This record gives sequence, C-alpha cells and structure tokens, in this order.
Amino acid sequence: MRVAYFAKLFLIASFLLLSTSAFADVPIKEAAQSLPDQFSDFHALSAAQIPSGFTEVQRAQDYGITSAATRYYRRETNPLASYHVTVLKAQSDSEAYALLTAQLSALRGQSGVSLSKLEGVGTVGFAKPGAVLFFKGVNFVIVSATILDRAPDESILIARSFAETLDAGAGEIPPLAMHLPAWETAQERAVYAVSLSGLQMFVRNQSVLDAVSFEGGAEAVTAKYEQGQLVIIEFQTPQLAADNDARIGQRIAELRAQKQAVPSAYRRVGNYAVFVFDAPSEQAANGLIVQVKYEKVVQWLGEDPHRFERANRFWLNMSGSLIINTIKATALAILLCLGIGGVFGSVIFARRRAQAALHEQYTDAGGMVRLNLDELVAQPAPTRLLPPGDE
Repeated sequence: MRVAYFAKLFLIASFLLLSTSAFADVPIKEAAQSLPDQFSDFHALSAAQIPSGFTEVQRAQDYGITSAATRYYRRETNPLASYHVTVLKAQSDSEAYALLTAQLSALRGQSGVSLSKLEGVGTVGFAKPGAVLFFKGVNFVIVSATILDRAPDESILIARSFAETLDAGAGEIPPLAMHLPAWETAQERAVYAVSLSGLQMFVRNQSVLDAVSFEGGAEAVTAKYEQGQLVIIEFQTPQLAADNDARIGQRIAELRAQKQAVPSAYRRVGNYAVFVFDAPSEQAANGLIVQVKYEKVVQWLGEDPHRFERANRFWLNMSGSLIINTIKATALAILLCLGIGGVFGSVIFARRRAQAALHEQYTDAGGMVRLNLDELVAQPAPTRLLPPGDE
C-alpha cells in the first residue's frame, strides 16, 4: 500500500511541466498576481512559489513563457484535502494553447493515463484522475490534488472556480487549429507549436523541417490521421510563405538526391506550408492535403486606402439594384392589375351574357338596344310603376 501511495504521489509530481532550471530566469510576479489569497470557498495555504518538479516538455524559450508561479489552496468545507494551482503565463493565447497541447501529448504517451475533455473549464480543458489542465487567454493552468484518491471531482470544481477569475482573451482556440481536416475530433489529439524546436519535438526525424523558419510569428499544428501525420505551418505574409516554400522545395530535392526520407506529400496552400509524413501512399497523402483550405481575413491597422472605391462601388450597386427593383415592381404591379381587371371583367361580362340569354326579346335593331316607340315590346306591370303625380 505504501508503495502504491508513493507511486501516485510521483505521478502527480511528474504531471507538473517544467524543470526548475527552465524557470530560473522567469519572473514570478505576474503569474503570482493571478493566484489570489482566496476565490470562491478556496483559500491559500502559502505564498506563491516558483514551480518545481517539471519535465522538459515545456521550455520557456519554446512557448514564450513570461511568468510562472504555483500556490497551494484548501477548501473551507474540506480541510483534509489541499490542491496546488500552477499558472504559466505566455505572450499570446496561441502560446498558452501550445503549452496545453504539448502537455496533453506527453500525457497520452504515458501508460495508464486517461484524459477526458471538460466543458466550461477555461477555453479548453482536460481532466485526468486528481488533476485538471486548461488554458484561458494567455494562461496555462494545472490544478492537482495532493492526494490522488481524495475528492477526485473537487479538482474540477477548483479549476472551474479559478478559471472564472482569469481574462478570457480571444476566448477560442487559434484559427489555424480549426483548419485541420475534421478539426472537431482532431483537436483532441492535435499539437500546436509556435517555434521550430517545439514542432520538431512532436514531428521527429524529418530533416525537411530544418528548412522552415518561424521568424515573423509563424505557427504550426500537427495531428495524426489514418493517411499519415499532417503538419500545417502558417506564415504571416505571402512573402514569408514564398521564401519558405522555395527553401522547402530545395531541401526536398537535396534529400531525394541523397536518398534520404522526404515527406509523403508537400504543397503550399495560400500562406500555409502543408506536409504529410509516413503516409501509406502518395495518393492518400494528397487526399489529406486537399482537405486543407486556406482562409484569411485582412484587416488594415490604419485607414483603409480602398475605402472610397468600396463605398463608391457599394452606392453604384445599391442604386442600380434600386432602379432595377423599382422597374420590376412597377411591371409586376401593372401585370397584376391587368390580370385582376381581366378576370373580374370576364366574370361580369360572362354573367351578363348569361342573363341576357335567358330573356329572348324581339328587336329589329340587329340586337342593339332600341326604344319601344311602337309598343312592340311587352310593357312592365303597372303595379310596379310609380303613380302619376298631381298636375
């Protein structure tokens, strides 16, 4: 029993992410400010400290970590259990998301570790027995119970309560991750990267990636499919995409000449460099690449130089549409009036013809109306006439 107990404690300790040396030069102040003395019904047991006991999966230079801190908490209604909350602050939401996906990938590689996705805990959150990981805004957070078997659901409760104290940032995962084929399911196994070394940790032994430069803020996402491992690298400008595409093409040619491993398929899609590795065939790899669609929204930081042209085109299109729609409406109204008038006129005419056919009368005027001057037409009943007036 004692061996099992210490094994569980070791698993919790190894769950934390970074080595102490990796954070030797990372300030604690900003992250410590995100760890309040009390939130909900949890109160702190100690001051914020520099995180320790981490693995090398998370390195500050690979994920833009600007601050890191951890603090122990206890719930007032459950004084026997304590939890440590670790906050790693990154420079952007993308880097915080990259931290989360990197640790999830490391945990999936451990035997006996089960992960489940959580709803309502940060932007994206996952749980394992006795611990919760999530990211929200620029914050990557780990909540771990000091005793694994005690109150397993309480880790989720403290994580949800603590997440409510953090700024949401963009409030969504990076758009590049949504461009993975079948991204709703792929995101649970995807790994995000904001540096070349961070990407190469999860796409190993692929020399072609040495030709890629992440300068200018490039970001990447990778996920494994039945057709192979897909890697999408997004560059921020067409020029950066073109320069990297040229280097990648040259590198692939060099590797082929040296009879070394090359990607199963590669293609530039917009500002994306798309690779497929370890595919069963080139056809399967290309079938995966064609599912990647490049979509980009351009926003001007200052005044849009084309706003006058767009406004002029808008008014011309609107005026033209107004004139055309007016003509159409007028023509439709005329046709409608003629149609309704024709129907009513036809009905009235037919009815009067039918009434006239019931009373055959003599006429020598060719069917025309004539005066009854010769009294050949029967006179109306006298009883229906008005009496003569007094003279």
